[in-house]
Amino acid sequence: MNFVRFIFTKSTGCTALTRKVTTIFYRQISYDKLQHAIQKPLTQFDSKLKQFELKLPTPITHSRKATQSLAGASVAQVLKKRTIRKKWDGHVFEDLCAEGFFNVSAFTTAEEYDLEALMKGLEEQNLYTVKKYFSTDNLGVEQNVLYATAKYPVGEEERDIIFFREGSVVLWNFNEIETNNLLSFVRQYEKDPYLSPLVRGESEVMPYMYIPSSAVDVEGDMVSTADTEVARAFFYNGKFFLASEGDNFLQKYTFSNAMATSIKLGMWEAMLERYIDSMEYLTDDLKRGRRIRMSRAEVLRKTGELFALRHEINLASDLLDTPDFYWDREELEALYLQVCSYFSITRRTKVMNEKINHCVELAELISHNLNDAHHIRLEWMIIILIMVEVGFEIMHYMDRLYNKENESLH
Repeated sequence: MNFVRFIFTKSTGCTALTRKVTTIFYRQISYDKLQHAIQKPLTQFDSKLKQFELKLPTPITHSRKATQSLAGASVAQVLKKRTIRKKWDGHVFEDLCAEGFFNVSAFTTAEEYDLEALMKGLEEQNLYTVKKYFSTDNLGVEQNVLYATAKYPVGEEERDIIFFREGSVVLWNFNEIETNNLLSFVRQYEKDPYLSPLVRGESEVMPYMYIPSSAVDVEGDMVSTADTEVARAFFYNGKFFLASEGDNFLQKYTFSNAMATSIKLGMWEAMLERYIDSMEYLTDDLKRGRRIRMSRAEVLRKTGELFALRHEINLASDLLDTPDFYWDREELEALYLQVCSYFSITRRTKVMNEKINHCVELAELISHNLNDAHHIRLEWMIIILIMVEVGFEIMHYMDRLYNKENESLH
């Protein structure tokens, strides 16, 4: 299959990228090496890139979002222990807007959305039109994705929304005011909502722009429409590029799905770090030989929280495997895997599972310790009861002996 990577140049004297494609670099790769290929940088093209005037925006910078104090430990304290993932600095978007880019933002606000009620709410609100309500499962048992678009235009670019049943929403070309209004509107359809500081702290914003569909290959030959079908969208240097002609819904869904997966994983990472903070004092008690300040019921509840999180990560999500939706869509699968690689989802999932394993070991150690203490208390209670019974028997024996001595005297 052809995996196409585009490199565009900025037109001289203009602020927007030119709509003429200057070159396409592509390689023939086998499907079984796709995962490795999409993660490989374009260093092999460095010599060819020098012949073009390449002016791309500033590279990605890492940033951390300061958030409010929450339940004794601030979100910032939670984030400082996390596996670092790439994030755009908000100040960079001002420059990108001048280059012709739009923004796509993603939020995970709850464990689950009631999509049926949400769809009715959108129709009653009359601000957004529901275009698609479909299932990404091959069996089609449950519709888990809701796609809507704004009725009233603001500028030339459309504003699209993709809701995922697992509690995530991706907003294409939304400003801050409309984003806040939509997040407030969706609260009434949330099940087990997350706390607002965590929602903001785990959000993600990425730039995207449109490019023309016609292209020229490396050797200067025109590429046919059939050949360019795989290049309707691509991901490069932390930016989404979409073909300006035709329907881009599947490509938008693919990018949105990868972003939703990343922020959902980020929320679980934050939950795990809060769990670790809540258990940290127990390790100090064990180290100093103090009595464990937790009951057996509390340990059982903490263990349940841990296994529930492990279930969500490894069984109820697609973090360990590519979703079924992409099995017969190789081009979309390549895009999905490339964005997931950018967000380091595989590595972050592995790190989370390692942390969960350590937490499970700690919970089991504490549980065994408390069980041993409970058994020791039971043994002492039995010993005390036996001693009491022996004491009563001695008293009865002394009483009988005293009575016999009195009878012999009389």
